[in-house]
Amino acid sequence: LLNITMDGSKGKKPSVLKQFANVGLGGLSGMIAVSFLLPLDMIKIRIQLSSESGENIRNPFKIAKRLYKNEGGFRAFYRGIDSALFRQATFTSLRLGLFTNFGDFIKRARNKKTLSMPEKSACSLLAGGLAAFVDTPLDLTLVRMQADNTLPPELQRKYRNVFHALGKIFKEEGIIKLWKGAAPTVCRAMAANFSMLTSFEEAKERLTKAFGKKKFIPFLSGAIAGVTAATFSLPFDNVKTKIQKMKAKPGERLPYSGVFDCFLKTCKREGPTRLWVGLPTYYVRVSPQAMITLIVYDFLR
Repeated sequence: LLNITMDGSKGKKPSVLKQFANVGLGGLSGMIAVSFLLPLDMIKIRIQLSSESGENIRNPFKIAKRLYKNEGGFRAFYRGIDSALFRQATFTSLRLGLFTNFGDFIKRARNKKTLSMPEKSACSLLAGGLAAFVDTPLDLTLVRMQADNTLPPELQRKYRNVFHALGKIFKEEGIIKLWKGAAPTVCRAMAANFSMLTSFEEAKERLTKAFGKKKFIPFLSGAIAGVTAATFSLPFDNVKTKIQKMKAKPGERLPYSGVFDCFLKTCKREGPTRLWVGLPTYYVRVSPQAMITLIVYDFLR
């Protein structure tokens, strides 16, 4: 499945159009995936915030029932869909497109056909980090829109859409605040990109050696990569959600001063294992998205 990124013509320089196509197709594949999986992302965020508030509701079905009953039926699960699609158009475009183009550059520079595991790892880390930093404002708006109803009425932001959210944050908080939570967002993306792409490739190679070229191997490799990506990235996702959602009450300070403060307070208040709260839901959300995104990307290319 990842032969699109790992194999190439020896010494052949891809055209500028092809390099832009790598980026654009990555975004399109991510948008298709998130259209199916956004409800799971909403449930995941509510589980994380439930743990923070002390409710400790970890049952995704109970969370889903509450969302449906109290927040407008099925529409509640797709709150922030415009932000999510816009985010995929940028984030997934960059993380897959840059990963492909970085790999092509290394192969041309070293006159080789395939990449080593360290080279794949470096490409995935760099692509994930750069894409996440550029995309942080859109990620911030998505988290806030999905978490808004968990705040007291007087603190709710009431964003109408992604553009209203971006404009309001810029006007009321300043341009720098559009990158609130950038550090955990970048760490999460680097962890997810590295663990997903490298573990997928390694699993695929080992399974192919054991069973030959079978049709089930890409899907099983994707499931394995999903477990690795979810486990590595969930603590950063947890912290990112809390930092981006937080809003101080009048006369009070923000609950967290930064990434490490949020990590420490979460471990102290909820326990270290609560950094992985909602792991089953997160896995069900991450693994299919990884599989759908990569398979669609492969098909479109």
